[in-house]
Amino acid sequence: MASIEFRSVTKRFGNTLAVDEASFRVEDGEFFCFFGPPLSGKSTILRLVLGLERPDSGEILFDGRPVNTVGPAERNVAMVFQNLALFPHLTAENNVKFPLIERKIDPATIGKRVGEVAEKLHITHILHKFPAHLSGGERQRVAIARALVRDPVAYLMDDPISALDARLREETRVELKRIQADLGRTLIYVTHDQEEAMSVADRMAILEGGKIRQIARPADAYDRPASDYVARLLGAPMINILDATAVGDAIELAAGAISLPSAAVPKGTTRVGVRPENLGIVPGSDATVFEVEPLGGFTVVTLQAGAERMRALLRGQPRVEPDSRVGLAVDPAAVHFFAADGQSLARPGT
Repeated sequence: MASIEFRSVTKRFGNTLAVDEASFRVEDGEFFCFFGPPLSGKSTILRLVLGLERPDSGEILFDGRPVNTVGPAERNVAMVFQNLALFPHLTAENNVKFPLIERKIDPATIGKRVGEVAEKLHITHILHKFPAHLSGGERQRVAIARALVRDPVAYLMDDPISALDARLREETRVELKRIQADLGRTLIYVTHDQEEAMSVADRMAILEGGKIRQIARPADAYDRPASDYVARLLGAPMINILDATAVGDAIELAAGAISLPSAAVPKGTTRVGVRPENLGIVPGSDATVFEVEPLGGFTVVTLQAGAERMRALLRGQPRVEPDSRVGLAVDPAAVHFFAADGQSLARPGT
């Protein structure tokens, strides 16, 4: 097991800055997730941890020991690549066995480990098949099994369940979380799916253009985003970011459809974030219902007020009709305040 630390690590590919002064520490035994849109630097960070890339500057440490010049084999980390990298001429079973055979583990131990991991990932019935005869989801689980069967200091996973269907993806991420807890191993996980990141991570790093914008527990990043960028990435439907206008002793949003007392708004606020679940609909005529999306237990209502379009997430299936007029209600304690540069501002008194 190992802690993994980056100290001001930068990596360029030509004129492209892939990782920009990244500093973080993944604790021993932690499930740590890198989350961000494509080209934000997530996979490059994994390759730097693995040793497939070397930093242009900065330091990478395993358990406090610098490893910048240490090759991938000596680092003893197991990787599940996004493209899976299975051997096409080997059966699924022999793909899973391969890292153990290379390390000259005795056959009895190999058989036991393969059997245990195959059962956990529900692939026992396909071990005799070759990769060409497996579905995308089955190949993905075989690749995960090949990493889990080893005894590395850490596991690295690059979007490992993206090829699975929605139901199997949900089951697999729950299983991965349980397996990681049972093994007690450090696991670094990369995904562009915010629901996946929120559900599996002990802590998460949110990236933008190679920069780490926030490191926090998922619930803390959601409840206290460091910026409007982070706030927009987390949550579905996406948070409503509304321009703020001072009018007398109040701050008005959405052409006056929402009003907050100035005393509840920090100085320097130019925009206010309201999560859809915190936007309520009440009797009134300040906004127009643009669209209604019933989702069973919840209903998403899109609203128009002045130039602003907002979304509210309501429980059940309320009787709200398109083109009807409604009022809006917001609890000032549940909103987020942002400065002109996008950074979050603390609520007065906090």
